Amino acid sequence: MRIDILTVVPELLESPLSHSIVGRAVRKGLVEINVHNLREFGIGPRHNVDDYQYGGDAGMVMMVEPVYRMISKLKSERDYDAVIYMSPDGERLDQSISNELSLLRNIIILCGHYKGIDHRIREHLVTREISVGDYVVSGGEIPAALLADSLVRLIPGALTDETSALSDSFQDGLLSPPVYTRPVDFNGWKVPEVLLSGNPVLIHEWQDNQALERTKLLRPELLNKNF
Repeated sequence: MRIDILTVVPELLESPLSHSIVGRAVRKGLVEINVHNLREFGIGPRHNVDDYQYGGDAGMVMMVEPVYRMISKLKSERDYDAVIYMSPDGERLDQSISNELSLLRNIIILCGHYKGIDHRIREHLVTREISVGDYVVSGGEIPAALLADSLVRLIPGALTDETSALSDSFQDGLLSPPVYTRPVDFNGWKVPEVLLSGNPVLIHEWQDNQALERTKLLRPELLNKNF
């Protein structure tokens, strides 16, 4: 998989994409992630990428030309399966979307900034819009890092134990069951006996019941959505 991220603040993406699972996957050659500074295609001697918006409202808007020029350059080099804009207007990111996108070969992720992007970019260049929640942040960089992380960990070989992703929250529409490690007893807080039993049938039954009960308690809307 190749992920190209377009941004006016590339520094915001340096750490999230260089460490942990994503960083290891990059170093192993499982994914190629390229962060592009839109100012390389900025307008004029100052490489401007934003301008005042028509209509007189406050807030600067990212211009269409730098985005068009950069996407055109990338598309001249390879085919892309999706051009994704991180936007509060988009469809809410969930595990099913991450599963779907993780199967693609080449994607572009566009990070908005300032007051947003010229709407013509969304009309003519973007193929999909994705939101990470019903709130507004300063730009699309952190949402883009979230999306990239959720995709990369699904690539075969990215996780040390590939079966780990199968038990993540939301993979089966439920929250994950509780997990424990050593010691068995800490301050009188004990690991459930069933997890020490060595009986996989009983353990899986307990995990399924716990996942269902936790979902009922913490995220009951998921049950209405998935069952």
